[in-house]
Amino acid sequence: MDEFRSMQVFVSAVQEGSFSAAGRRLGLSPASVSRLIGTLEDRLDTRLLNRTSRALTLTEAGESYFAEATGILQRVAAANERVRSFGGHPKGTLRVHSRIFVGNQFLVPLIPRFLAENPDLTVELMLSNEECDLVDQNVDVDIRVGKLRDSSYVVRKLKESERVVVASNAYLENHGAPRTPEDLANHNCLAYRLNLGQSVWAFQDTAGNRTDVTVRGNFRTDFGPALRGLALDGVGLCLMYEWAVREDIEQGRLNRLFSDYHVSHVGFDNGLYAVFQRSRHDAPKTRRFVDFIANAFR
Repeated sequence: MDEFRSMQVFVSAVQEGSFSAAGRRLGLSPASVSRLIGTLEDRLDTRLLNRTSRALTLTEAGESYFAEATGILQRVAAANERVRSFGGHPKGTLRVHSRIFVGNQFLVPLIPRFLAENPDLTVELMLSNEECDLVDQNVDVDIRVGKLRDSSYVVRKLKESERVVVASNAYLENHGAPRTPEDLANHNCLAYRLNLGQSVWAFQDTAGNRTDVTVRGNFRTDFGPALRGLALDGVGLCLMYEWAVREDIEQGRLNRLFSDYHVSHVGFDNGLYAVFQRSRHDAPKTRRFVDFIANAFR
């Protein structure tokens, strides 16, 4: 049991990046975390971590042990979840990741009802605009928009999520409305920062013809509500998820442009997906959460 506990502590320290963060996650003091990892290294007769005042880094042996230990812990957790399912209710901790905007807009409002319906579950919701590594970050479910590159994961489509170009009445009164995608060269386009260099908006007409336009503007961000706010203030045009500006369009605060086109900046699959590891596909807590979210989006 001590060896298994030491393995848990070691994996948590690597995932969290520090003894103190691992301690908070596990309910241990940093000194206890350090002692357990030291005991593990003594038992294995090898150093697993290089410790400095600023960071923890894995040794070559540590990298090998971390990969094996992570797999073992995940299999144990999956086995425990399957056994618990015979009791009727999912139990344990569910770790969910999402992009900040999607999480704030979609997930946070649903969490209270999910917790009320599943009183034996604890949810850890992580919101960031970084790509999520489900294995390294020990994440059960990643809610994301668009296709996933890594096909080793299980993917379930939750809903469509169309993107639209919008502008305020004030902006259109001052600058006119673009009639074609090429007209955007003469407009201030507020862009989502994707670390891809230039901002390119792709337009696809009803015949399937595609036009890529490099847009320019005086503002870029990785936070969707900031784009919406500046568009409402008449600063420029922006490309947003339709659900994020639906009420603004219905209330006349923003105008949808290019309604005859599908528009995107990362590809034309704008669906909202739940992504999870194959090893956790049958875990009751994972199934319960994904089914709950899918039903809520219908």
